[in-house]
Amino acid sequence: MRQFAFGLLTAAMVGGVVALSRTETAADSPALARTDIVAETGAKNPWTSLKLNESADEYTFAIVSDRTGGHREKVFSRAVHQVNSLSPKFVLSVGDLIEGYTAKDEAIKEQWDEFDGYVKQFKMPFFYVPGNHDLTNKTMVDKWTERYGKRYYSFTYRGSLFLCLNSENPPDGMGTIDKEQQQWVAQTLAAHKDAKWTYVFLHKPIWTAKDLEKNGWAAVEKALAGRKYNVFVGHVHRYQVFERNGTQYYQLATTGGGSRMRGYEYGEFDQVMLVNVRANGPEFVNVDLGGVLPANLKLPDSDEKGVPVKKKATFPVNGKVTLNGKPLAGATVALHSYNKTSEKYTSVSDGLSDANGRFNVTTYFRFDGAPAGEYTVTVRKVKRGIADEEAPDKNTLPEKYAHPDKSPLKVTIKEGTNDIEIDVKE
Repeated sequence: MRQFAFGLLTAAMVGGVVALSRTETAADSPALARTDIVAETGAKNPWTSLKLNESADEYTFAIVSDRTGGHREKVFSRAVHQVNSLSPKFVLSVGDLIEGYTAKDEAIKEQWDEFDGYVKQFKMPFFYVPGNHDLTNKTMVDKWTERYGKRYYSFTYRGSLFLCLNSENPPDGMGTIDKEQQQWVAQTLAAHKDAKWTYVFLHKPIWTAKDLEKNGWAAVEKALAGRKYNVFVGHVHRYQVFERNGTQYYQLATTGGGSRMRGYEYGEFDQVMLVNVRANGPEFVNVDLGGVLPANLKLPDSDEKGVPVKKKATFPVNGKVTLNGKPLAGATVALHSYNKTSEKYTSVSDGLSDANGRFNVTTYFRFDGAPAGEYTVTVRKVKRGIADEEAPDKNTLPEKYAHPDKSPLKVTIKEGTNDIEIDVKE
């Protein structure tokens, strides 16, 4: 586990003393002092440079991701202290801040009071963005308005524009940017046409929908055309980068939200993203919160409770997937159960195949297997980051294997250890 150490080391050395001092130069703004390194120099010096890695226009901000959808105890509340250690200028969110999905006033108040209690411990500004858990129904919309006012807004900092959007408009507009907001986006971008960079935040990756005119994202992208920008979302609880319109759209993992936590390969980990704004554009750094520790290696305790997960008994499921008899690497193998009453399929478990086509199945937590029962199996292998409005994740296998209502693949999971073989035909 990595450790981040923070502090100032002052060392006295034979041949010279290195110190930090506050100075101003002619190049500085009269109102801005900067830290220079002042050192006694010689013909040879035991350092590479005295030029600091800083600029008046450079800074770092942080982004936290989903905290809910079956959140785990003591993650987000401790993440606040971890982010404080990283010292960003400010922190943004991508929604799903409380569990929500209730119309009870007291429950909504209790959940927001708990969340606000955590974010008040940030040492820097925190910017709210709503998710579907936060704006589930009209009551929750009203409560948001009472507490926080706007559901979408913008701000500027050092020449950059920050757009915080709302993708949730219940009851019929979940996963949409409504007409009024579309007009606001266009007007706001037009008023800041000289912004060095634009950062867009919303909850859902709604560019993956089939009809972008209908859900409003086409209007947003039209307004963004011709400028330098990036987009940040959550919702899926899986890290993924989309290449789109010549830039990157970042779908973040979780900051305590429900997750199977299978690691980087699956995009499942607790994170905060740091955006280092440089003169030539932003740099993006994914920080695994498991490696952000104070000097004593102990995070502060927390009273943040998680959401209990109702679980069926699971049994180990390992397997191998092949394509025309040859090992198929990088394929997602998913088990779907069928409900005869609703006549619908539900994805229950999945796994990702390795170079030998081997995979381990997960239902609730990392590689815990699957409940006993009959399942239809889907197999998809996608090429990530396709700049295709109709299919941002392009499946490279025959489509019949991608849909449980069409797939011919069936398996039975029994009590005990299961080893299954799946063969896909082109």
